[in-house]
Amino acid sequence: MDHIWLPQYPEGVPADITDQAQAHESLAHLFEDCCQRFAGNTAYLSLGASLSYAQTHELARRFAAWLQSEGVGKGERVALMMPNLLQYPVCLFGTLMAGAAVVNTNPMYTARELNHQLVDSGAQTVVVAENFAHTLQAAMAGTAVRRVVVTAVGDMLGWLRGPITNIVTRHVKRLVPAWDIPGARRLPEVLADGARAEYTRPQLGHEDLAALQYTGGTTGVAKGAMLSHGNLVSNVCQAHAWVRPYCDGERECIVTALPLYHIFALTANCLTFFKLGASNLLIVDARDIRALIKAMGTLRFTAITGVNTLFNALVNHPDFARLDFSGLHISLGGGMAVQEAVARRWLEVTGQPIAQAYGLTETSPAVTINPLDRIDFNGSIGLPIPSTDLRIRENGRDMPIGQAGEICVKGPQVTAGYWNRPEETAAAFDADGFLMTGDIGSMDAQGYVFILDRKKDMILVSGFNVYPNEIEAAAMEHPGILEAAAIGVPSTTSGEAVKLYVVRKDPALTEAEVIAHCHRLLTGYKVPRHVEFRDSLPRSNVGKILRRALKEDTHES
Repeated sequence: MDHIWLPQYPEGVPADITDQAQAHESLAHLFEDCCQRFAGNTAYLSLGASLSYAQTHELARRFAAWLQSEGVGKGERVALMMPNLLQYPVCLFGTLMAGAAVVNTNPMYTARELNHQLVDSGAQTVVVAENFAHTLQAAMAGTAVRRVVVTAVGDMLGWLRGPITNIVTRHVKRLVPAWDIPGARRLPEVLADGARAEYTRPQLGHEDLAALQYTGGTTGVAKGAMLSHGNLVSNVCQAHAWVRPYCDGERECIVTALPLYHIFALTANCLTFFKLGASNLLIVDARDIRALIKAMGTLRFTAITGVNTLFNALVNHPDFARLDFSGLHISLGGGMAVQEAVARRWLEVTGQPIAQAYGLTETSPAVTINPLDRIDFNGSIGLPIPSTDLRIRENGRDMPIGQAGEICVKGPQVTAGYWNRPEETAAAFDADGFLMTGDIGSMDAQGYVFILDRKKDMILVSGFNVYPNEIEAAAMEHPGILEAAAIGVPSTTSGEAVKLYVVRKDPALTEAEVIAHCHRLLTGYKVPRHVEFRDSLPRSNVGKILRRALKEDTHES
């Protein structure tokens, strides 16, 4: 298993990216370098308007200067709480240019969830989209927050290029929940102050903190993975090395439907394609599939990232097939397992394959990626990317080729640990310094990695391991099923039994038909014993189906 994947690398992809990463002393340095090289290119588009690389740099510099004028120093945490607006990259890069660390915050958090993150991170500055300021107001008690900057969609209109469409006007005029945060500033005022303030470039290195990226909290209390400038620069260089042979750099336009505050879109879209000199089409709310498809129809997009549920929703919408896919040549799936039925349908509609990838918040996030031009879908999550070592281990022992064990990772993109949680940090790494991911997988003789499931989600039926991903993928082969999720429920005869939650595409579909379908594809102990139909399934902020929430519902009922 010792780097057996290297011979399978696509042509032009190096085995190591150390030199490339060392060329950038920090993420802020990488940003400034790209802005200089691609100054006239369009960097970000949203709601019919855009920012060039030069404009993004100027606004980020202003925000950085304002932070410094307020006494925000190196390593201080700045929380960003907004959807995919043009303001997000401005404040992201401005925070990094000031030497501060970004705390990405889900704007859909409840006040309780937000309070935990603000208290835990110690953030003293928050930038919040106006629609969510009422949540911040309710969450501020007991936090260290001293500065609040509120932004609305219309705040960037003075800098936008291109036609201002009706949708912008609609968003600007939309009523927002009432809020009253004493001392809160508006982003245009802050940027105006920053234009008059002096900016001093901080001394930053790979060891300095760039972001506290909080885990989703789906397995318990959310904790902040400490991602250094070195972690993020390295992962950007790793991802850039992987996609560059397939790209035409400055001609690329990637659809950014996943939220930028999530590590997948942050690194893959916002940072990696920025290094290419490409454009990002920012989608404010990807849950509105019709609006997403309409936005995709306004330009020639060449790449898209997504999770299985997003790809599935797109191919099942009648308007999607009418889009022009002539420019599309990169479809990257991650965040959750891409199901074969969805990948097959995507290839039929778009003519392009989904390249499945794998990563974690703790790894900045990319660990493995499939070759982007591989047409056949074999269920693999790909090959370990450059400068990455990956082992399949059980009780500290490397497992033979083809046998299952825990996926363990070492590389320059791997976090040093969790913020203020030394015990959890120690428990996350094995004796050799490999991060133990908690994911069960295997590796074939060519180095392709296959993920079976999360340790915590595995179902034990009469002593046999059953992986929900396999059950869900089999169920999705039925033409009458739109979505499916499998969990384990208590059983007096087998310890646990499989329960399948189904969202129907065919309203006439019955439980008996679902079970009979699974019987044809799965061995007996894997077949669901219970089927429950639902109108929808619970999801995370990026669209991952939350099995934990289904388990909680089962226990409560």
